[in-house]
Parts: sequence; C-alpha cells; structure tokens
Amino acid sequence: MRRLAPLGRGTVIFTGASGSLRGRPRFAAFNATKGGLRLLVQSLAREFGPQGIHVAHAIIDGGIEGERLLSRMPDRKEKAGADGLLNIEAIAGQLLAPAQTAPQRLDTRDRSAAVTRSRSSRRAG
Repeated sequence: MRRLAPLGRGTVIFTGASGSLRGRPRFAAFNATKGGLRLLVQSLAREFGPQGIHVAHAIIDGGIEGERLLSRMPDRKEKAGADGLLNIEAIAGQLLAPAQTAPQRLDTRDRSAAVTRSRSSRRAG
C-alpha cells in the first residue's frame, strides 16, 4: 500500500474461503484466520479506496481446474469440467475486471465462476 498510495491507483486482491464467513466444527483456527483476513480487506478497502486503490477479497470455494491440481490428481483430468472444478479463466476474468466495475468481495463456488458481488471499495472520480 505504501507503494500504491502515491500512484493513486492499483489493485490488491486477497483470496480466502467460505470459512471467512461462517465457522465449522474442527476448523476454528482456519475460520478465525480467514475471518481476520476478510476484516483486514474491508479495513484496507475503506482506507485506501478513496485514494484510488481497489482492495478485494475473493472467496474461492473449490478445486481450480489448472495445471497444479490436475498434475497432483491425474484421475481428475478425465473429469475436469464435469465434476465441479472451477474454471481458472472465468475466475481470472472476474478478478482482473476493471477496478471501476470490480467487486470488493467475489465468491466463486461452481464451474461457471458465478459471483456474488458486494459494493466496490473504489469511489467514482
């Protein structure tokens, strides 16, 4: 943020999981850290949004159809696209949307990378 603030523009995207929104048994530490990250993003968005910096939290729930997952789990390669893997290009398209239209929070949960958008942290002007 120290480097972006003087420029008056930029984008910082943090990724998380639905654990940032609700707790689950045996996931207390994970939920607490993801919830803390979500609150950090909200604070940064409110602080730096007026300075032209877009800060977003992307909730990515599920396996991403990419080289890393498919190389570690070759049996999923035959099922890719059919078993609910998230489409990497669709996620990237949403995350890299122009800052004036990009959401402050992005949820991806299915192959189509459908989103739940929250108001952008960036102000017009």
